[in-house]
Amino acid sequence: MKFIKKLLKWLIGIIGVLVIASYIFDYDYILKGIRVVYFTGHSTAFIDDYPYFENDTIKKGTHTDAWPIHKNYNSVNATDRLKNTNSEFGTVAYLIIKNDSIYYENYADNYGVDSKTNSFSMAKSITSSLLGKAIMDGYIKNLDQPISDFYPQYKGTKTTVGDLSSMASGLDWVESYSSPFSITARANYDDDLAETILNQKVVKTPGKEFEYLSGSTQLLGMVIKKATKKRLSNYLSESFWQPLGAENDAFWQLDDDDNKLAKAFCCISSSARDFGRFGKLYKDHGKWNGKQILDSTFVATATKSRFSGQPYGYGFWVSDYNNKHTFAMVGILGQYVITIPEDNVIIVRLGHHRSNVKVDFFPEDFYVYIDEAYAMLNLKS
Repeated sequence: MKFIKKLLKWLIGIIGVLVIASYIFDYDYILKGIRVVYFTGHSTAFIDDYPYFENDTIKKGTHTDAWPIHKNYNSVNATDRLKNTNSEFGTVAYLIIKNDSIYYENYADNYGVDSKTNSFSMAKSITSSLLGKAIMDGYIKNLDQPISDFYPQYKGTKTTVGDLSSMASGLDWVESYSSPFSITARANYDDDLAETILNQKVVKTPGKEFEYLSGSTQLLGMVIKKATKKRLSNYLSESFWQPLGAENDAFWQLDDDDNKLAKAFCCISSSARDFGRFGKLYKDHGKWNGKQILDSTFVATATKSRFSGQPYGYGFWVSDYNNKHTFAMVGILGQYVITIPEDNVIIVRLGHHRSNVKVDFFPEDFYVYIDEAYAMLNLKS
């Protein structure tokens, strides 16, 4: 018994020292990560995490533009392959939107039309949309405007706002999701996100090659905030959420600093139907109900590869799967808004996991959601 008591004292002492050290050496964000992830019974980031963070509200407008329901709504059952994939990777929402009407819609137990789950990196597409809107509104000159115009820390570098959006920033950032000491983990849980980002240096020639870095989109969000002098949630609400007639308010996670900086690289919690609106907006060249919400030239640029042989435009992933131009919003746990303009098809999938096997840049399940939607629509893929 004495040995056990002594051992417990030692363990408590060691934990106490580690906690103190984490604050001294500015690694206290790890404690928050442990509290949010492990103390809630998870082993990694999870889709229902927004209540554990501070959030800004992305307010819907007074008018809701409800999705039309297709005349054949839910008249076709999910294919066996889709059922198996949904079960394997924990799909919580799966929508097929055909000709701007909801053709098929299915939700897991405890989830529904109004359920909000984390977008993760789908938010990068939305942040890049805000860039396009800021250019359209005259807050930012064009894609070639240098970020040094907004942050003098980058004076002498040639990184542009377009480089940030297209993942060609040249920033000194290591995109790692496994290490708690990584800059990506720090960005997700730290209390001063701006300090973390502005400590990143430009170490490669910008605008030359694609390198996926969450820090690029976070810095882009900070530029947009500074250029517009508006909180990102407010600018998103007035620019898209309200004009697109979103059905629900959404939430955008913040850091814990007094500035309440939105995590521009991730973490908008919303519903499948409202995420899907961005697929329709881009499919329709930036128009919504006949009104030009986003510049069509920006839309065309954003949804095509900037660099030959690379799957990324400006905030959107791009593919020529089945020889059809396809662009997508993509989140790390298999959050997808997949748009195939040629066939007027939008596929929304939200869930807990995705395949670890990649085929031509995309997780294997990405293609399953497309193939099975086409099978259910009885279309040639």
